[in-house]
Amino acid sequence: MSFPASHKTVFVLDHGPFFAESCEHPVDYDVVALSKTRSTGFIPLAPFCKSLWTCSVESVLEYCRVVYDIFPQGKLITVVASDTQARPLNTWSQDNQNTAQLMPALANLGPLRSSKNMDASIMNGLSAAVELLTEGTDYQLVAQTLMNEDGAEEKVVNRGRIICLTSVKSESHGDMLTEYVRDTITQQNKTVLAGDSDNSLLPIAQCDLTLINILPTNKESGIKDRSPASMSPYLTAEVHSAKAGRHLANKLSVIAQKHYDLAITTVTGIPMKEEQNAMSSANYDVELLHLKEAHSELRKLEAIMNNQPEPEPSNTMVISTKGPVATVTKSPESNTILLKWCQPRSSSVELLHCMGAYRVSPVGVNSRPSVCLTNFLLNGRQVMLEQPRKSGTKVISHMLASHGGEIFLHCLTTARSSLEDPPSISEGCGGRVTDYRITDFGEFMKENRLAPCQPTPETEEEPPIERAKAQLERMTRHWPMVIGDTIIFNMPSHLDPLPTLITKLVLTEDEVLECKKAMYHVVGMETRNEPLPVPTMGSRGKGPKRDEHYRQMWSELEVLVRAHSNTSPAHEKILQCLLDCRKPPGDEAGKMATKRAAEKANVKVERSEVEAIETQPAWPESERISGADIKPGIPKENVRGASDQPPLKKQKMFAGDVIGKPKAGPQSLLTLWSNRINSIHSKRHVEFAGRQEATGKVAELYPNLMREEKESTNGEVKKERTS
Repeated sequence: MSFPASHKTVFVLDHGPFFAESCEHPVDYDVVALSKTRSTGFIPLAPFCKSLWTCSVESVLEYCRVVYDIFPQGKLITVVASDTQARPLNTWSQDNQNTAQLMPALANLGPLRSSKNMDASIMNGLSAAVELLTEGTDYQLVAQTLMNEDGAEEKVVNRGRIICLTSVKSESHGDMLTEYVRDTITQQNKTVLAGDSDNSLLPIAQCDLTLINILPTNKESGIKDRSPASMSPYLTAEVHSAKAGRHLANKLSVIAQKHYDLAITTVTGIPMKEEQNAMSSANYDVELLHLKEAHSELRKLEAIMNNQPEPEPSNTMVISTKGPVATVTKSPESNTILLKWCQPRSSSVELLHCMGAYRVSPVGVNSRPSVCLTNFLLNGRQVMLEQPRKSGTKVISHMLASHGGEIFLHCLTTARSSLEDPPSISEGCGGRVTDYRITDFGEFMKENRLAPCQPTPETEEEPPIERAKAQLERMTRHWPMVIGDTIIFNMPSHLDPLPTLITKLVLTEDEVLECKKAMYHVVGMETRNEPLPVPTMGSRGKGPKRDEHYRQMWSELEVLVRAHSNTSPAHEKILQCLLDCRKPPGDEAGKMATKRAAEKANVKVERSEVEAIETQPAWPESERISGADIKPGIPKENVRGASDQPPLKKQKMFAGDVIGKPKAGPQSLLTLWSNRINSIHSKRHVEFAGRQEATGKVAELYPNLMREEKESTNGEVKKERTS
């Protein structure tokens, strides 16, 4: 198990003689001198300056306060004061992780005295910090115990961080401190690995060293800041310089945001009454620290508006109010958004769609606006925060509320809430698409409902949830959402039960025959030129022709069957039958195979469907009949699709008998229909010789009787009128 570097942090404070000097930043503490009611002749007290040690202690305590407020557990901090020896002020125990424990320990150190601390060295504290990092915390020891119970031989991955506040005299001095920490870690790891008896010590896998060079405000640093750089496989070091006073506090605040991935929300426009004049009010701003995840939705929204990819979580952002919506700009040392105060909510009866809640900590905890806002929230009130806009309706994206004495920043969704009434499907929430398969989707949900399952030996081998996922995957391999995107799902009376059976995991022989029967039925429909139930919602004009509808239907049916063809051999048989039905008529082997398969399956189909299997499989009109496919005994000019067939216009002008010569002049509708029927029948069999009017030979009626009469009358035939 791996622990991050933020799990353990060791502060090393330089308690040497240099930090007894003044920070050269004067502080006015005489409040009477600043008031307007002071009497004349009043002599104000002179301002004073804090020592470098006091500035360091205050900054470290602010760092610890922010971490303890946002992370009540799991983020541990230990403080070590270094002078003639290392003085740890607390331990890794969770009971010692609070400012109430650190402040008395720092006060007991006493003031700095130059005469007693001449032999003080920061290396004592750095050595003690490395030893503290090798000590396992309660969380790490519990994880190590669980790993040992599971039979794992490796140890917990131990990472940590050392923040040293000292005075770095030169570049070489900083390099010397870094090398000392590197060598100490190497030696300490060897000691830990050699001592197998003590299981509470863990080798250091990674250590982040941060050196902060502190100097008075009237001096300039001669050391350049260094970005994090790898010094060894176990150590990464960086150097910063900061002036004492408020500059040091701001520096540690920025470092805390980087170490714990924090961000700042500035609540602007908070109405507060003036302290001196209760009748008037003014607007104030309060900065709140929290996890950066609370800004993730705003970053996504900004990326979508700018047509840019989503920013990385490690990027720092600042929200400005230029434009109709809050815009995000990059900043080197800040991660802040600006949200506007809304009227507070008096009660929390109404439920809100909350996507996350994050603990907050005020940046300026002792400022009057922060104290007023904190007390306001702790009294049970809620504050809604909106994105600042110059136009349009307001968008409420966050909410401040207190739970159990802790203040949380709630992220609210800006889209339609699931707690509201769902929109009507007729309103077209998906744009202009309104022909959704609502009824089919309702049946789909009923077929895939989950139910509790008692554990059995079968469920242990394959959990029921995995079977449910597999079934859902099979049933959605081809499932159009819109009526206009499908043909086969709009003709259930013709194709059933093929769409339902094809999604099953195992098919029986009878079910395979049912699927084949459905495909043969569709072949017969195409032969009879029956129209398909094609949806016309949203279409204009006549649309594609009937042959195009059948081509689309066969293509979609092949997509459905092919998506499930690898499920079992039975599914492959259905796919093969479909491909045989779609073969061109020139493929005699394919036609005969399809016919034999239908006969073998004892599928009861109509005569027209059998003829369709033999003569007209589902294929485009232009490819159905070629010169080589004309049956013997049928004249070439009598076959539709022959190369010498007259165009459509000539057929209408000379719409006579197709078998005989075309008659000139206009023809009646009955004649046109009779010619078409005769043409269709002529392609199915060879006409009887007695009915072939095209040859000019008409079969005689009663030829034997006429011959006998002719012989009896010596060649004279009596003409009789027959009715």
